[in-house]
Amino acid sequence: MNRRQHLMPAFDNRLTALILLGGLALGSVQAQPATEATTTGQKAATRISSPYKPSRFPKRAEMYYGDVWGVDSLSVKSTESGELIRFSYRVLNAAKAVPLNDKKSQPKLVDLRAGGERGIPSLEKAGQLRQSSTPVEGKIYWMAFSNAGRRVKKGDTVEVHIGSFRAQGLVVD
Repeated sequence: MNRRQHLMPAFDNRLTALILLGGLALGSVQAQPATEATTTGQKAATRISSPYKPSRFPKRAEMYYGDVWGVDSLSVKSTESGELIRFSYRVLNAAKAVPLNDKKSQPKLVDLRAGGERGIPSLEKAGQLRQSSTPVEGKIYWMAFSNAGRRVKKGDTVEVHIGSFRAQGLVVD
């Protein structure tokens, strides 16, 4: 047996041992940060499910309201206390949006889950909680509906009726 053949088995054993030890050490080092990352990820998932919000209002519906009623950016939001639901919209065409600001119309928020209607409260000093001035293009208008008993909740689908205007499929944020 020559010298090279004599050293080969020892070299193979050392190399195998080194690979095994390196793999074990690497596996134990990687396991710990993965556990921390998973725990951190779980904590983050409980706080916020995703930083991205899905489009809750179809593009086709947005185009319809813009063309027919002269408004876009329709949104329905619950206030901090939950006692009021705020409906807002942006005026694109002032002439088409006049019916939405008509003082004579009685706006209603229809709750599809509970099946009830909510009106706009009228306060002694402030009057109705809505804007009813002549619409101006580019301006955002709002109205607040009563939510006594907090029956309308975030995530509920509602409709807003103002005279002949009907906004359907709005999700409360």
